[in-house]
Amino acid sequence: VPDKRLDVLSDMFKSKKIVPAAMRFVDIAGLVKGASKGEGLGNKFLSHIREVDAVAEVVRCFEDGNITHVEGSIDPLRDIDIINTELCLADMETVEKRQERLVKLEQAVMEKVMAGLSDGVPARRLGLTEEEQEFLGELHLLTMKPVLYITNVAEGEVADPSGNEHVQAVKKYAAEENAEVIVVSAKMESEVAELPEEEAKEYLEMAGLEETGLDRLIKAGFKLLGLMTFLTAGEMESRAWTIKLNTKAPQAAGKIHTDFERGFIRAEIVSFDDLVACGSKAAAREKGLVRLEGKDYVMQDGDVVEFRFNV
Repeated sequence: VPDKRLDVLSDMFKSKKIVPAAMRFVDIAGLVKGASKGEGLGNKFLSHIREVDAVAEVVRCFEDGNITHVEGSIDPLRDIDIINTELCLADMETVEKRQERLVKLEQAVMEKVMAGLSDGVPARRLGLTEEEQEFLGELHLLTMKPVLYITNVAEGEVADPSGNEHVQAVKKYAAEENAEVIVVSAKMESEVAELPEEEAKEYLEMAGLEETGLDRLIKAGFKLLGLMTFLTAGEMESRAWTIKLNTKAPQAAGKIHTDFERGFIRAEIVSFDDLVACGSKAAAREKGLVRLEGKDYVMQDGDVVEFRFNV
């Protein structure tokens, strides 16, 4: 996960190495019509997608006669619809199996979801209450997974895709479920990946971009999963640690080592911005910006932390 804060901490603490937060993307081959009945990769596709926390759908939004499309034409909304339909069909099977052994209240939720799935509407778009979502949680429905859409466009349209009707159609569709749309050019991404850092930076500037599509995708994925990072810094390493939003200090400490959580006493915290403004931890401490927090402290993104524990 790209994080410029780590470079700053590394310089400040003379760290020997930098360890950024990481995120795992699983590249699952495209879904074709009829997958739920075994077409294409069929069940293999569905078993792969069951294991992920969120789904990033890459849809083609560029015209190129030399690159064929399995459906014969460019229509991202149709492609999204094919994916939705196949995942809805798979979820219908899951719901049907469960419906056979339910009490009345649960039955009502199942019928509501089943009606939506039959109409090709993913469960996440049904406006379910928190209670209904909680009940459905144990079914691990494919169409309840959070989604972001990646529109793959021609190189000249990445910086300004306003003239691309396909991208605008996807954005309109995504807005209905508050989903984010990332605009990338896979062709440009592959070219940038081959370049040395300085040349890659120049290439992006010439294209009117501040960062690569991959960096934007990683950040959007992080946000979609409700994740944030806290930081640790010292001579050995400057490191970003991944936690869920609203994680309390002892559980954050447990990310580093279970002993830290078990024997948690308190956390010594300074916000990254305060630390940089002061120039050193000692200066931040003098200004009263280094705080001691207890077990109920809710971690904030960019907290630079030292945990105190006793096992």
